[in-house]
Amino acid sequence: MGEILAVLSGKGGTGKTSVTAGMATALAALGETVLCIDCDIGLRNLDIALGMDKEQAYISFMDVIRGQYSLADAAAHPKLPELRLLSSPYRDSEDDVDFTAFGRLIKQIRREYDFCLIDSPAGIGK
Repeated sequence: MGEILAVLSGKGGTGKTSVTAGMATALAALGETVLCIDCDIGLRNLDIALGMDKEQAYISFMDVIRGQYSLADAAAHPKLPELRLLSSPYRDSEDDVDFTAFGRLIKQIRREYDFCLIDSPAGIGK
């Protein structure tokens, strides 16, 4: 089973996205399969930190939860084929997230990837 690592802090601007991107690229460079999830709804930017802002990194974790896409459709990094990204949704709010379904997604990810790194939003909300 893969490892799930959430990078979080109650305060914004502490480097959560930078830490997530750095750990993800280092693990992928070592040959580990890595899926990143940008959970910062409303302020997503993990694609930029990963150097994937020019990629089609628009499949969100909500798209996968809703069955519109599969995990295999997650955006692939242009230089590190072991690294993939599910972005934060841009049409949904955190109130739209079904946390039971998100938990099922995490279980699936653990079966398919060595690591999942979650870039969490700032604060103590949902």
